[in-house]
Amino acid sequence: MSELSTSITLTGGAVIPRFGFGTFKIEDGDSQAAVETALETGYRLLDTATGYGNEEGVGRALAASGLDRGDVFLTSKVWDHGYDDVRKGLEDSLARLGTDYLDLYLLHWPRPAVGKYVESWQALVDARTEGLIRAAGVSNFTIEHLDRIETETGAAAELNQVELHPYFSQPELRAYHAEHLIATESWGPLALRGGGLFDEPAVKAAAEAHDRTPAQVALRWNLQRGNVVIPKSVTPDRIRENWATLDFSLTDDELDAIDALDTGVRQGGDPAVVGN
Repeated sequence: MSELSTSITLTGGAVIPRFGFGTFKIEDGDSQAAVETALETGYRLLDTATGYGNEEGVGRALAASGLDRGDVFLTSKVWDHGYDDVRKGLEDSLARLGTDYLDLYLLHWPRPAVGKYVESWQALVDARTEGLIRAAGVSNFTIEHLDRIETETGAAAELNQVELHPYFSQPELRAYHAEHLIATESWGPLALRGGGLFDEPAVKAAAEAHDRTPAQVALRWNLQRGNVVIPKSVTPDRIRENWATLDFSLTDDELDAIDALDTGVRQGGDPAVVGN
């Protein structure tokens, strides 16, 4: 990766690759082939979730790859809340994935109206202590949620996976993450609604300047802004095209022009209401 570290060391010591393969909305029947292609291409970070319904396919791909388990950074997420339900969710994920540990386990959403995200977070902290997971994190947590789990358990999240793309770049949350040593991981890095991002003059100009696709520019912007990025695709050519994001760099002016696309408006779910 040009002028960027290829990995980030989380506060608990686990080393996560900066660029990985996401599996959101990939059906279980398609996930094995897609993940096998990703692993053959060079991806070593895989991201799945109980809610995606494809953990078994991801596990089959990992087993078929012939790679040592320690060579692949495997992430999953739990939907259920409550200490015991989270522990049961972890056990079930491990069984479906065919592994005895996860490199990273995340609470998928805070679900504040359920009122159990603090005890759910404690379940992850305890699982980390027991060696069932190497790192503990969250997904879609706001500053308020992050503050509360750290205050009430004494343990901060190691990573927060959130919607993050040029239209919704979350500068305040990213600054909080930096201050609290929380890694930022982007889902939806190419934006979610239509292809408008690829038609933005700032993105098109950078793509032309570097002989790259607009998608590669958007992914590269995310990397150069310090984030872990997990694009997904079931198309082999697109999986390989995304990987080619790693060998060029955007200029400061290009980065600033893409920063200016931020609208401050989410395209995905609101953490205050999802799952309540």
